[in-house]
Amino acid sequence: MIPVIDGHNDLAWARREHHGYASAGLDRHVPELHTDLPRLTAGGVGGQFWSVWVDPELVGADQVTATLEQIDFVHRLVDSYPTRLRFARTAADVRAAFDEGRIASLIGVEGGAQLGGSLAVLRQYARLGARYLTLTWSRTTHWADSATDDARHGGLTDFGRDVVREMNRIGVLVDLAHVSPATMRDALAVSTRPVIVSHSGARRICDHPRNVPDDVLADIGAAEGVVMVAFVPSFLTADCHAWERAGEQGEMPPVGVADAADHIEHVREVAGVHAVGIGADYDGTDRMPEGLEDVSCYQELLHELRRRGWSEPDLERLAHGNILRVLEASDADHLSFLHGASDGGGTWTA
Repeated sequence: MIPVIDGHNDLAWARREHHGYASAGLDRHVPELHTDLPRLTAGGVGGQFWSVWVDPELVGADQVTATLEQIDFVHRLVDSYPTRLRFARTAADVRAAFDEGRIASLIGVEGGAQLGGSLAVLRQYARLGARYLTLTWSRTTHWADSATDDARHGGLTDFGRDVVREMNRIGVLVDLAHVSPATMRDALAVSTRPVIVSHSGARRICDHPRNVPDDVLADIGAAEGVVMVAFVPSFLTADCHAWERAGEQGEMPPVGVADAADHIEHVREVAGVHAVGIGADYDGTDRMPEGLEDVSCYQELLHELRRRGWSEPDLERLAHGNILRVLEASDADHLSFLHGASDGGGTWTA
């Protein structure tokens, strides 16, 4: 079984909503969730970026507080299952977890609004273990345009560029999921480290605003980044996207493993096999494709790609090798930051 590192799972917020952040109980099947330890094991999950997302109804300091609560949940979750999970910051930590038969647990912050306009908050998240920041969520911020909101800046503002530079300096990966194509292009122009897209699809296959245009796919590949394909049905097929736009009335149109595989193959074709990964978005959406219903199903996707002629080395690149390479490219920056390099000051904005 090939170990999978998934780029995005919203368990932290789902546990807040369903269980009040209780960290216990994941050692058995949890029907209202896509994620629990038995199903992670069945799916061959060797590493997971746990997303710490905040509902935008919370604003300002409340967003920061909720983000810290979710980071705390991830740490408590790992502490609750020390023989099953291992907290990971670096690629070396992830490989050690593989060797120990534990699931490497990493953290990604899903939305630049969660910084509260402060680079100091970004640095604190990094000190607590966050290894990526999604530059926006579904709403445009005062420094970056979202893919699913009105564009106000034409991409990144000057402060947004400063955020990207500081992320590079402290080893936090720049995540381009959720951002507008203009923001993607601006971030790629500024970043000196490989970027990620933690959970999106290919726009050529499905013209959803959350998906990545071909020119950006090519640029990410050229910059040695990785695009991690989501399983969200409305990202995968035109029929599901139309159903979403129509208010999700009636039954969801059929969508399955082959549709996710089509996006993966398109990213490989445009960006290169070194630039494709998996970021399913389990527990971040209600419905998933047939055959990919929960975290036990990753190997079904690998079987579909194997049937299409993918080699075992290429499947290993997709499943974990590519994201480990990108993570490792920023590990030295992150460790240098943690071990006492100057923080370079800070910036606050209104």
